Amino acid sequence: MAHDPTRSACPGPTRRGVLAAMASGLALDLPGLLRARAEAGAAATAPGLPPIRACIAIFYYGGPSQLDTFDPKPDAPAEIRGEFGTIATSVPGIRVCEHLPMSARVMHKLALVRTMHHQHRLHDPASIHTFTGRPAPQGDFELFSAVPQQFPSWGGTVSYMMRRRDLPVAHAILPFAFHNVVETPCQGAGFLGPAYDPFLVGVDPAAGSYRAELLAAPEGVGPDRRRRRRDLLDAVEGRAASPHEAAMRRHYDKAYRLLASEEVARALDVGREAPRTLARYGVPEGARDQGGAAHASPAFGRNMRGWNLLVARRLVEAGVPFVNVSDFRQQGQNWDSHARNFEQHRDHLIPPMDRGLSALVEDLDARGLLESTLVVALGEFGRTPRINKDAGRDHWPDCYTAVLAGGGVRGGAVYGASDRFAAQPASDPVSPADLAATIFWRFGLDPAAEIRDAQGRPHRLADGSPLASLFG
Repeated sequence: MAHDPTRSACPGPTRRGVLAAMASGLALDLPGLLRARAEAGAAATAPGLPPIRACIAIFYYGGPSQLDTFDPKPDAPAEIRGEFGTIATSVPGIRVCEHLPMSARVMHKLALVRTMHHQHRLHDPASIHTFTGRPAPQGDFELFSAVPQQFPSWGGTVSYMMRRRDLPVAHAILPFAFHNVVETPCQGAGFLGPAYDPFLVGVDPAAGSYRAELLAAPEGVGPDRRRRRRDLLDAVEGRAASPHEAAMRRHYDKAYRLLASEEVARALDVGREAPRTLARYGVPEGARDQGGAAHASPAFGRNMRGWNLLVARRLVEAGVPFVNVSDFRQQGQNWDSHARNFEQHRDHLIPPMDRGLSALVEDLDARGLLESTLVVALGEFGRTPRINKDAGRDHWPDCYTAVLAGGGVRGGAVYGASDRFAAQPASDPVSPADLAATIFWRFGLDPAAEIRDAQGRPHRLADGSPLASLFG
C-alpha cells in the first residue's frame, strides 16, 4: 500500500457524529471536542485492533549503519557494501547482516521500516526531530548550552494524554538522559509542563542496581519525610507555589507513589529474574550479586544494554505505559562510527543489540505482553553509504532503518524500499512525524488531536500519518 505522508489516516468525527453528541448532551467545549475527535479517529482507523497498553522505545544514539544491520546491499560495490556478509532470516526473502543471527531468528515477529529520513545531519537536531516528530527549532546545529525543550517527546505526549488516568508514572527513561555536549532537549514534555516529564531511572554499574534518580536522598530519609520537609519549608518561607512549582510537585508526588509501590520496587530489582532469563538478555550469572560491587562491576558493565531492556520489560509489567531506553555511550561505545565502523559494529555494538532486542521480543511474547506492547528501535539517523578514509561511515539522515515489533505489528513485514546503495528511499518514504503519528495512533490517540503550548497556540499531536498497513 502506498504511503502518502500528506494525507491524514485519522479523520475526525463526522458532522453526524457531532450532532449525535450534541443530542446526547455532550458538552462541546474544546476539551470535549478533542476527546470526541480522538475517540472517533482511533475507532475509524483501527477496527478490531485494540489500543496498545505500553511502548518501549530503544534509542541507538549515534546512528547505526543501515547497510551493516537491517538493510544490507550485498550486490553493491565493496566501498558501499562493506566488510560484512548477509544471512537468511525466518522470513523468506529478508536478509540481514551476518552479525544479527538472533534477530534473524525472530524476524517473523519484527517489521522493518527501511525508508526513515529527515534533513538534520547533526546529533542534537536529529535526536530532537526523532523524539518530537518536529524539525529542531534551532536548525541543523549542535547545542553547546542548555536550552528549554519546545515540543514534547513521544513519552511526554502520551503522559499528558493519559493524565486523567491518574497513573503514578506514565513515562520512564533509563539508564540516563542522553546528551552530546548538554542534555538533548527532546526527552521531556516540553511546553506541556514538567508534570509530564519522564521518571528517570538511573543505574549504578558498580553495584549492579537501578535507582530512581528523582528520589535520591540520604539513607533513612523516605518520601514522606521529604514531603514533610518540603511543605514545612514552604510554610516557613511563606511563599505560594508558582504554576511551575505546582506542576513539579505533582510530578514528585506521582514519583513518590510509584517508588512506594511494591510492583515497581520489584521491577527495579533485576536480581529476582531467573538465571535463564538473565542469560538470554546477556547478563552473566556473576552479575546477580547485587551487593558485591567488586564482583559485579566488570560483568555488569559489559552487559548494560541487555540489562536495560530487561528492566524496561519489568517496568511495563509494573504498569508504566511508556519506557525510553537510551543506548548511549555505554562502556565507552556508541553508534557514531566515523572511524573503524566495522570493528565497532562487529565487536562492541551489534552483538549486544542483537541479543537484547531479540530477547526483549521473545520475552514479551512468552509473557503475553507482545501484542499489547509496541517496541520501536532506531537511531537518530543512519550512516553514509560510502566508506570514508578512516574505514568509517559518517552521518546520513537521508535513508535509514527503524525496527518495530509487537503492538499489532505484522511480523515479517518490510515498509518501503531503499535504493541500491541504501542512500535514498526508493518507495514509501517515512518521516519522524509519521513514526510519531504511528505510536500515538496505536495508543488509541488521534494524531490530529490538538494540544496547546504555553501561549495557547494549537498543535497537532503529530503532523504525519500512521503506518497503518504495518498493523492488523
